[in-house]
Amino acid sequence: MSVQLDVPVLAGSLVRLEPLTMEHAADLAAAAEEDRASYGFTLVPRGSEMRGYVATQLARRGLTPFAQVRVRDGKAVGCRGLWDPRSWPDRPALRAIEIGFTWLAASAQGSGINAEAKLLLLGHAFESLGVARVDLKTDARNHRCRRALERLGIGFEGVLRNWSMSWAPGEEGMLRDSAMFAVVASEWPAVRQSLMTRLASVGTPG
Repeated sequence: MSVQLDVPVLAGSLVRLEPLTMEHAADLAAAAEEDRASYGFTLVPRGSEMRGYVATQLARRGLTPFAQVRVRDGKAVGCRGLWDPRSWPDRPALRAIEIGFTWLAASAQGSGINAEAKLLLLGHAFESLGVARVDLKTDARNHRCRRALERLGIGFEGVLRNWSMSWAPGEEGMLRDSAMFAVVASEWPAVRQSLMTRLASVGTPG
């Protein structure tokens, strides 16, 4: 059953998640052309490709895309989305969704924006949409991302082989092994506390 999401702007003290529009493309183009060293396993277009990327994301079925707007300067510094909403078999209410299509400019990494964006989207998913679980996945080789998820208490559920398209350079059209993580509703309070602790460690109000 298809589920249509209507998600408002989600605002924190560091980041504002705004529904993605073509108006974000110029900022995102500049963000994508900062140091690209951390994008080895992530879909991040070049600046010259950004308008086409935004158009593709807006047309992608099952994706509710957001621009990650840095509060201190109002610049869009990356993207993130709610992806693959699944409803209960016997009713239209959501039972699960994934957080994905995530990237941040190098200048925004390590700033607390990633943690706060997770806090905002997980909070919306569990507290407003009422889901039973939220999925997150990454290339199984992306040990940096995997360690970050594990530090937050987000449960590792295993590796699914040849599960997703690879975004690694030179692997166009190939499949990757995906490391699967999830938060279920009963775990959300503990994960929320972990995220708030992480934000406090970078000087962000909890």
